[in-house]
Amino acid sequence: MAERKPSPKRTPARSLSFGEAVSEVEEILAGLEQDTVDIDRLGTEVARAVELIQVCREKLEKTDREVRDLVAGLAAPPAPDGAVDDADADDDEGADEDDEA
Repeated sequence: MAERKPSPKRTPARSLSFGEAVSEVEEILAGLEQDTVDIDRLGTEVARAVELIQVCREKLEKTDREVRDLVAGLAAPPAPDGAVDDADADDDEGADEDDEA
């Protein structure tokens, strides 16, 4: 009877950095492409790859939201109540002149 290799101890997918997760997915894919994955471990390997891809997708979505929020924060803050910026003041003066004419 063939001796089975023990399952490798793996870090939980959510504990990995994005780069680590991508690297592990690439390793799994390379094994699948080269037919080096034992048929008894095939399901386990594919399930791990799916889990890693889901974690990567979540990290990408979270980072996308954070970047969008940061960029949105770059917009000029609204002027305080009652304050008029220089551009608005110029427009108002011109309007008054037109009204008087």
